Amino acid sequence: MAGTAAVAASWLCLEQPGPWGRDALLESHLDPGIGARLAERAATSGVRVQLIRRPGRHPDTGADVPRTVYLAHTRPGASWLRRAELTDPARLLDLDFEAFARGEHGGWGLPATEPVLLVCTNGRRDQCCALRGISLLREVGRRHEGKLWETTHTGGHRFAPTAVTLPSGYNYGRLTPHGVDAVLSAATAGKMTTAHCRGRSAFSQPAQAAELVLRENLGEHAGEALNVVSETDGEVVLRHRDGRRWNILVRGSTSPPPRPNSCGKAAVEANTWTVERIRRAPDPE
Repeated sequence: MAGTAAVAASWLCLEQPGPWGRDALLESHLDPGIGARLAERAATSGVRVQLIRRPGRHPDTGADVPRTVYLAHTRPGASWLRRAELTDPARLLDLDFEAFARGEHGGWGLPATEPVLLVCTNGRRDQCCALRGISLLREVGRRHEGKLWETTHTGGHRFAPTAVTLPSGYNYGRLTPHGVDAVLSAATAGKMTTAHCRGRSAFSQPAQAAELVLRENLGEHAGEALNVVSETDGEVVLRHRDGRRWNILVRGSTSPPPRPNSCGKAAVEANTWTVERIRRAPDPE
């Protein structure tokens, strides 16, 4: 699964109860005009927009009900999570999406004191996500109340149940109840767990694979310990916050046998990333 996470440094998560269609921003009880403009802003800025809803029954009780909104930035050393309540989603169109993509929140909302885990349950996009994601939330929801949300498409359906934790942006797949406990326990302590991990969304997919393999080699679980310095010709340079650096050679290929990317889809060859070499770089003078 390493190197399969969605790539986005900044996330906007809007609570929208009620049903979601395949393209949830345009096919839900959210005003489609607002959804279309949010999708356009996301496409031009690189911000990823997700709809979220509370686990369990989630009837849409009307347009004037307060909704929770999270903004998150996931780059190591600069990650944050902020939360606000609003009744009019159109207010989100006033956000400076370009600044948000750079990691600037401009004082919007209030700092969230605990991490959240968004579990994909959009059955219109993929039935496996709905069946496995909802089943997972039923098992763990009570012991993680307030930290768990259902969410729309996060990619990697074949790894259902899938989830992303904010503010770190680590994506996870094939999660179990024990896996959820471990992910949230680590995140609350400012750490991460490599078990079930697909990668950190602030990184490219080759860099995601490189970081996870290096973490395994070092036994490093501090959430903000590693960052990408550069990527050139398949080589990823990672720096530890203590100053150490590594040059990591990553190769992309397809992984047989063919398998469906999503429930009910035809089998195709899956892309995978292989770390071929890890070399400690000389310490800078």
